[in-house]
Amino acid sequence: MTTAAPEASLNALPRADGSARYSYAGYTVTASVNGPIEAQRRDEHAYEAHVDVIVRPAAGVGGTRERHLESILQSSLSQIILVKNFPRSVIQIVLQIESIPENAYVNTKLVQASLNLPIIPALFQTAVLALLSATVPMKATATSTVVAVVSEDGSKKIVADPSPKDIGEATSLHVLAFTSHDELLLSESEGDFTVKEWDDVYERAQTICCQSASKQADIDMMLDGDTSGPDMRHFLRSALETKVASDLYWK
Repeated sequence: MTTAAPEASLNALPRADGSARYSYAGYTVTASVNGPIEAQRRDEHAYEAHVDVIVRPAAGVGGTRERHLESILQSSLSQIILVKNFPRSVIQIVLQIESIPENAYVNTKLVQASLNLPIIPALFQTAVLALLSATVPMKATATSTVVAVVSEDGSKKIVADPSPKDIGEATSLHVLAFTSHDELLLSESEGDFTVKEWDDVYERAQTICCQSASKQADIDMMLDGDTSGPDMRHFLRSALETKVASDLYWK
């Protein structure tokens, strides 16, 4: 199954310091960023800023699932934001899930971890775009992807950006994020997998997140099927270039 290319728009919300809307693989997320602003005493840290991440579901109120997602995102984003530049401050990131793949919740409980992993790349990518829109100082940008190991005719196949059907049939599911310095930033896995399968997953995710467009094209030619995923670093750069060109356009 061919997945449409990711889409993003910056400064989607006029009253926030920075904002972004990101759509890919059936997920649409809008993020707003405000800060650095003065922290309340309970969030105050004497030597660095507190990164406050809030995830709001597409319907209803947040629960255990959203708190789990917030903790993962907060830990990862705090590593790329220059938090020590803003002591006693808070940087607030609000992520609103607007849409999800149609059958993502069929016959499953919302608190199951398997439902958390597929949406993490969309949330993470939207947060990074919103931080860039707000010009929050960061030591690096980052990109993320989800990869599944699916059994097919007695063999295992690595599928990037799996569909809900692939996720249901997968023996393991993995979410990885890499910085613009090609360093592993985030790794969350679920299911049963071997060391060899993990190495293949890592290589595929690193290709999607880190390789240049030209290298990605060469690799795609050697892969069977449309399972290689997009070049996320090129996408991130293109989204920012479009925004800068728009800001510098004089009418």
